[in-house]
Amino acid sequence: MAEGILRHAAGDLIDVHSAGSKPAGYVHPKAVEALAEIGIDISEHTSKHLNEFLDRQVGTVITVCGNADQACPVFPGQVHRHHWGFEDPPKAVRPGESELDAFRRIRDEIRKVFEAYAAGYREGREGEREG
Repeated sequence: MAEGILRHAAGDLIDVHSAGSKPAGYVHPKAVEALAEIGIDISEHTSKHLNEFLDRQVGTVITVCGNADQACPVFPGQVHRHHWGFEDPPKAVRPGESELDAFRRIRDEIRKVFEAYAAGYREGREGEREG
């Protein structure tokens, strides 16, 4: 969900990819459904291992799940690192909440943070052009 949301918010400025230290091997259907509700299509996204990106130039790494911040390697040339620890939706269902509701709740949390991040990034880029 994080990749889809960040691509939607800043894909015109940032080359966004998602990977994990223990990828599930598929994108959860409830994630696809929850993002489709807000007009973001991740139906073609795939689950990737972070090792696929070790030989690429990576300027910023954003980790979003639990201990991912500790599990994620430092990439050559990496300049920035951010961690926002969102709950894993399938494991975050609260009493009286459906699994889809958990995905929606966490989707909205990710969206709030990543849209703010994208707005700040965009504002910084515009400031660089003016300066």
